[in-house]
Amino acid sequence: MMLNQNTLKTGECTDRRMIDAPEIPEFLQFASDNDFIPDASVFIKRIKQISQYIDIKQNNITVRLVDEPESQALNKQFRGKDSSTNVLSFPGELPADIDPDYLGDIVICAPVVEREALEQNKAVDAHWAHMLLHGILHLKGYDHNHTAEALEMEALERKILTAMGYSDPYVEPL
Repeated sequence: MMLNQNTLKTGECTDRRMIDAPEIPEFLQFASDNDFIPDASVFIKRIKQISQYIDIKQNNITVRLVDEPESQALNKQFRGKDSSTNVLSFPGELPADIDPDYLGDIVICAPVVEREALEQNKAVDAHWAHMLLHGILHLKGYDHNHTAEALEMEALERKILTAMGYSDPYVEPL
C-alpha cells in the first residue's frame, strides 16, 4: 500500500490544507480537519528528534493523518478489525526500481489520538509524539505481540520520548 502524492490527484484527500499549502512536505498528508493535529513543522521537528535514535528520514516514510472512517476501513482491510485505531503502519514492499530506503506508510487517526489523550489525561501533543514514534518503530520492525517484544518496544519509546521532553507514556497521570 502506498499513500503518496497521487492521492491528491485522484481527489481522495478531503482536506484542502494538503493541496493549498506548499509548505506542507511531501511525506505528510492531511486527510482530516481535526483541530488537534499538530502543524507540519511539528512533524518535521519530531522526525528530526526521533532520527537521533533511529535511522529515519522524513523522505523514508509517508505519514497520513485521517479521520475514523478511513482508519476503520484500513484496520478492517489489513488487520481484520472493524474499528478505528490510533496508528497503523504499513512497511514498504516496493519494486527494486523504487527507493530501497523507503520504510513505509504510517496512518494516524486524529480523532482517536485526541480521544485517547483526553481519556488518559495526557497532553494531546505528547500523545501525538508517542503515536508518531510508535508507528515509526513498527516500520523499523518493532512489535508488541509478545511480552518480550512489548517490553523492548516500550523501553525504547520511553527513552526517546523522555529525550524529546515528554513524560513516560505508560505511566498513569495523577
